[in-house]
Amino acid sequence: MDAWLIWLITAVLLGAAEIFTLTAALGLLGGAALVTAALAALGLPVFWQFLVFALVATAGVVFVRPIALRRLTPRQSERFGVDALIGGIAYVTAEVTGRDGRVRIGGEEWTARAYDETLVIPPGTTVDVIEIKGSTALVYPRE
Repeated sequence: MDAWLIWLITAVLLGAAEIFTLTAALGLLGGAALVTAALAALGLPVFWQFLVFALVATAGVVFVRPIALRRLTPRQSERFGVDALIGGIAYVTAEVTGRDGRVRIGGEEWTARAYDETLVIPPGTTVDVIEIKGSTALVYPRE
């Protein structure tokens, strides 16, 4: 069997394996095998074929893979609405217990409950917004 055909089969197998792994590494190795197959078809000696494969594969994994992974990974999306309040700071305006209370979050007054139902948080305390359930903020005092 000709060397170029072996490299071509290797490229196809690596490309197919990439479809299942989605790591962007096997596809680059398949691309290196494809380049090597083309050079083998032109009559490049076996030693040089392995050298070309190693160089192209290394260049792909070192330089191309990080760029591909950056494009494939989703960006951190901005949080909007109620989701943007979670993790923020609030100020207690009326005593907060496990059942009721009021806090000021970003200039708006919200109903609130203590995240730990056994806590009683006095007015004027700075708290963290842990969760929003409906229109009620679950808060916990800052340390």
